[in-house]
Amino acid sequence: MIDHLIVVGVGLIGGSLALDLKQQGLVKHVTGIGRSRDNLETALQLGIIDSIGDDLAGVAATADLILLSAPVGAMPGLFRQLAPVISANCIVTDVGSTKQDVIAAARAGLGERSAQFVPGHPIAGAETNGAAAARSGLYADKQFILTPLPENSASDIERVESLWRACGARVARMDAILHDQIFAAVSHLPHLLAFAVMDELASRPLVDMYFRYAGAGLRDATRIAGSHPEMWRDITLANRDALLEELDALGEKLKSLRALVAAKDGVGLEHVFSRARQARADWLQGKYNND
Repeated sequence: MIDHLIVVGVGLIGGSLALDLKQQGLVKHVTGIGRSRDNLETALQLGIIDSIGDDLAGVAATADLILLSAPVGAMPGLFRQLAPVISANCIVTDVGSTKQDVIAAARAGLGERSAQFVPGHPIAGAETNGAAAARSGLYADKQFILTPLPENSASDIERVESLWRACGARVARMDAILHDQIFAAVSHLPHLLAFAVMDELASRPLVDMYFRYAGAGLRDATRIAGSHPEMWRDITLANRDALLEELDALGEKLKSLRALVAAKDGVGLEHVFSRARQARADWLQGKYNND
């Protein structure tokens, strides 16, 4: 049971967790913190939170769990605010898409209290945002990754893990470096590609014609270009090194595809397309789910 949960950033991710915990009777009171008063009022009306906090430092002292669901670029400032006020029994956790930078920020900002920070990342994002996007059941059968610190207590790790399991998530533990490498490839790179395609098309002189005749292919391939620009700016810069490696690797793949197109090599193109199709089918059919 959580007596007082604070959610910093009441959107799809943080709001959905609060809803699930409330519906299961695992939290008594939820306070929402955020930059948009309108969004917090919406969260209050929807029953996601029970009160609005005007100042994080002013309400954090009574919390026993604080969920940071803000853009990763905001984390250093949030940790600095929390360091002097959180109680010794309070657990701080996050839902950031990058882990090494957030862990470094926690150690710098929280100092000796960094052991109270248990980093995590739910794999349940979408292009929608804000409190109105939150929904119960979002985490059912979704992956949640913990990247615990050596200084975390076993009981704190278990408490965070148990909360996500209670929401239906499948929890795994992973090294933060490996986490950032993997998600540079499977999440951050696809987002950059979707943004790049839409930005390129939108900059063309005949933009009206292109979008007038665009269909499901463009819509499906660029769905995630509807994601929050500030959040993805922060993620891109936070995972810069791993993402640059992925961009270079993709650049080489595109060069090889260009060479096949230029050479009119239909056999070579079909081989690439067939491998890609099979890999996608294997993934969607759960071939790689070992848990």
